[in-house]
Amino acid sequence: MKKVISTQNAPAAIGPYSQAAEGGNIVITSGQLPIVPKTGNFAPGGIAEQTRQSLMNVKAVLEAAGSSMDHVIKTTVFLKDMNDFAEMNYVYAEFFSEGNYPARSAVEVARLPKDALIEIEAIAIK
Repeated sequence: MKKVISTQNAPAAIGPYSQAAEGGNIVITSGQLPIVPKTGNFAPGGIAEQTRQSLMNVKAVLEAAGSSMDHVIKTTVFLKDMNDFAEMNYVYAEFFSEGNYPARSAVEVARLPKDALIEIEAIAIK
């Protein structure tokens, strides 16, 4: 059975989608932009700050579903500029335990919603 996940601790969906959906013991998040939930604005700064905020939003959505970053099995990182990969990767590593890294894809895209520098989605187990 599908369950829609929603939390005020992450940005509200800006279209006809949910922050996440759960099916059985799998939680799939929508892409999380680097929006600070309390302000509705991007985290100030560059790729490091935007990466951190996107991952904090992923974490909040997973926690609302009863999961956690330790249970993430796959992420997809969408970057506006692949030249930001190293800096993104440094911040990304802060959110996952060494030896427990999820599978990941990272791709450069032409444009992201609201002209974000990054968007991150995740698949986790409960």
